[in-house]
Amino acid sequence: MRDESIRILYEDDALFVISKPPGIIVNNSETTHGLETIQDWITKRVDLSKKYKDLAEDDFVKRNGIVHRLDKETSGIMLIAKTPESFQILQEQFKDRTVKKTYKALCHGVLIPKTGEIRLPVGRLPWNRKQFGIVAGGRPSVTLYETDRVYICRDEKLSLLTLYPQTGRTHQIRVHLKYLNHPIFSDYLYAGRKTARNDRKLLQRVFLHAYSIEFVHPLTHQQVFFEAELSSDLKLFLQSLQEASV
Repeated sequence: MRDESIRILYEDDALFVISKPPGIIVNNSETTHGLETIQDWITKRVDLSKKYKDLAEDDFVKRNGIVHRLDKETSGIMLIAKTPESFQILQEQFKDRTVKKTYKALCHGVLIPKTGEIRLPVGRLPWNRKQFGIVAGGRPSVTLYETDRVYICRDEKLSLLTLYPQTGRTHQIRVHLKYLNHPIFSDYLYAGRKTARNDRKLLQRVFLHAYSIEFVHPLTHQQVFFEAELSSDLKLFLQSLQEASV
């Protein structure tokens, strides 16, 4: 699955902007022993636990400056703070929903209308705490989408979408598209076992990519925009498909 290395898209005294390849876990845990994580990658470049010994119990140091996360299989853009001040400012922007993010996803079927809004509450499933779904009492969640292109794959139409999550719930995009019966291609959690198994014969990870991010720089206070092109496995897969008219 992993065919690329972590790339630095931008770096200054306040932060890193990186492009995470698929297959790399973001945070260290008991289950990641012996595996390279984004936290390990950061430590090799700037050991925050040594630089900020007095903040050992602070979230900034515990998270190695990681402001937000991506799932293991999801590729794309991430922000990493280098200082406690930048970490706090960026976290506040995420909390206030002023950070603008876009994702690219390839989903089953054709969405009607081609452009729209998905506004459905997302929460953990009571019978499976590892999965999320549309549940009564879930947290309000909003995703905007646009259809970029439609492809044909095994006599089925697939839609390449640009998605604009207005809230940041765990698995929000995946759950919203699943609920509309347009699950993301190769989504092992939400596409259904048979569908995911067949998808993974062609693409061995979920087709979800964090494409761009826009925020206010914590030092310059200027609006900045960064973009991470699709990873090579997703590009190659799209190139193998035939475009279809809608």
